[in-house]
Amino acid sequence: MIWNNTFHSFFNQHRNLFLQEIYPKKLKNAMLIAWSKNCAKSINVNHRTVDWLSMMDGHNLPKQNASCATVYSGHQFGQWAGQLGDGRAILLGSIQVESIDSFKTIELQLKGSGRTPYSRGGDGMAVLRSSIREFLCSEAIAGLKIATTRALALVHSEDLVIREKIETAGVVLRTAPSFIRFGHFEHFAVNQNKKALQQLINYVAQNYYPEAAEYPVNSDMRTLVFFDAVCQKIAYLIAQWQTVGFCHGVMNTDNMSILGLTLDYGPFGFLDTFDINHICNHSDYHGRYAYSKQPEIALWNLACLAQALSSTLLSINSHNVLNDSLNRFNESFLLSHTTLFLHKLGLSENLMNIDEGKILVKKTLEMLHHTKADMTAFFRRLSHWVSHSSPTNFLCVTDICINPDHPVLSSWLIDYKFYQEKYLATGISRCKLSQMMLAINPKYILRNYLAEVAIKKASHEQDYSEINTLLTLLENPFDEQPIYNSYAEPPPAWASDLKVSCSS
Repeated sequence: MIWNNTFHSFFNQHRNLFLQEIYPKKLKNAMLIAWSKNCAKSINVNHRTVDWLSMMDGHNLPKQNASCATVYSGHQFGQWAGQLGDGRAILLGSIQVESIDSFKTIELQLKGSGRTPYSRGGDGMAVLRSSIREFLCSEAIAGLKIATTRALALVHSEDLVIREKIETAGVVLRTAPSFIRFGHFEHFAVNQNKKALQQLINYVAQNYYPEAAEYPVNSDMRTLVFFDAVCQKIAYLIAQWQTVGFCHGVMNTDNMSILGLTLDYGPFGFLDTFDINHICNHSDYHGRYAYSKQPEIALWNLACLAQALSSTLLSINSHNVLNDSLNRFNESFLLSHTTLFLHKLGLSENLMNIDEGKILVKKTLEMLHHTKADMTAFFRRLSHWVSHSSPTNFLCVTDICINPDHPVLSSWLIDYKFYQEKYLATGISRCKLSQMMLAINPKYILRNYLAEVAIKKASHEQDYSEINTLLTLLENPFDEQPIYNSYAEPPPAWASDLKVSCSS
């Protein structure tokens, strides 16, 4: 395995502007408690490649490789927060890979490994509770085939961390082609350092956006093509989040990946009982990051990025082109959102025009909201129901609705059956249709109560088996896995009291 630090190397001559070299804190009696074989396979590493525990607990870092923390700024809850940076994350370096979505290098970063120059008075640590949540959800989102940072390994140490109470520490080893955020660009724009901002644009285009790299260095076209590609990636990412009921919880600009990856798992949550206005973050008092608001907040964040990039543009027309990309976001999002939901319903977008599709999807979401259906269970059971040759009994689907007698359900079912019969008339069999739906409607998601059970076992009993059980389960969320049937059930009554916040 060949180690490097692509980010550090590129900005080496001006590194004090972009980063600070820093080493991880040496942890007390650390244990490697979880390892993602799927993540390891994706980047072609294994346990024998490196002494991973010694590297993660700060005792044995990759030789000839400068670890560092990077600086960025950002908007948090809609307000300018000023300079932020990697306050508890340290970039160990990057390794060469054959090809992951055309990327040639993968960065490895420790989260929760101690204070950095950007910790703003914090301790730079992470509690085991939040580390378990990030480790599991990173791999759960990857299992759902949604773009994300990954989690390779999880360490538990005896170091004590003070949050709402005293807890033990955890460290996650994260991987991604890059951890660059919208906030990196905002930082140099607000400081009016156009040269550094242009360097950052050139670096990202050169390494991650080949369509932009075709244009000359420092040119408006390089920036415009790059930004348009980012808008398209984010539109598709948010559409995917919505279709699996994933709520990020804290979509600040410093938590938005420039590569369109799901980044920074804090107060996240998957919808159980469907609520279009669900707020998963207990700290989000005004519902800024509610499930229904995620598309518009993504656009708001892209507008912040556009504002940052605009300071490098040389012509007035280029500013117009930048706005055109923003204006196309909603169209791209709605197209992806509609298409993905139609597929979840076992319907083809070719059966109807886009406006018909949008109307049916809107009615579907209204039906889920008013019947208070368990979102994941509803679509999974619907996938099985369509396989019956005479699908008259809809009870197997509606019995996971709290309000199954709401009139919106019968109205929706009439519309749904109409389009379903139209699709079946093309010659596709019910069995094939069911198989297609089961392949995209997961049986398992990382429900908050499942994570909570794993956290309590690990924290109170030093029993890490549940973490690894969930990891196995969530790596293949579309498979039946009968021995884990109970993990697909709606949450028990006690789970209604669970709350997650920015400290989670």
